[in-house]
Amino acid sequence: MAHYLVIAASSGIGQVTVELLVLAGHSVFTTARDNSKITPDAILDATDFDAVDSIFQQAGELDGVVNCSGSLMLKSAHLTSKEQYQSVIDASLTTAFATVRAAGKHMNKGGSVVLISSAAAMAGFASHEAIAAAKAGIVGLTLSASATYASSNIRVNAVAPGLTQTPLTAALTSNEAARKYSEAMHALGRLGKPEDVARAIVFLLDPANDWITGQVLAVDGGLSSVRPKLRS
Repeated sequence: MAHYLVIAASSGIGQVTVELLVLAGHSVFTTARDNSKITPDAILDATDFDAVDSIFQQAGELDGVVNCSGSLMLKSAHLTSKEQYQSVIDASLTTAFATVRAAGKHMNKGGSVVLISSAAAMAGFASHEAIAAAKAGIVGLTLSASATYASSNIRVNAVAPGLTQTPLTAALTSNEAARKYSEAMHALGRLGKPEDVARAIVFLLDPANDWITGQVLAVDGGLSSVRPKLRS
């Protein structure tokens, strides 16, 4: 049995990740910004470096951590305020950096760090400038941190989902026209489910896969790399 930390466990992907880990017999320490969706083990502002440090200490000896924090804002750069931009960067990139920083300080016996990027970091999509910048930063962070901490036996990887049906994306997925358009962009012809992404996270957390580091696994139905034939 392994012991994991799931940051932002109240997110759609975070909740399913916790369920899969517990189902496999592992113990999980969970955090959330508040207790409106789940009852976490600790309340955490994951942008606060000192608070994240404290959570790692509270969680105890860890085999792995995943940061599921994030946000979604679709807006062209010229329409984005500085405050909106900073909010997107903080929710995804700052929390990811804080997670890596704390892992480097506290995971003395090694383990796995999993971050969440996006297909938007790997292909150009209109009106994704802020979120693409944040998620592309996570790709760079993953590569650099995996090199830095390899000698400490800490593996750092990321998953890069396509459009996934979660509460965060409900405004898009509940609109029939937008949904059909998005489905057509995914080669496999459907949107992602939280389980699709959570299974990839669990795979990367698993100590059995301890020869994998510095990788960004696209879990996106082909969105970032495949241009399918038009479906009739």
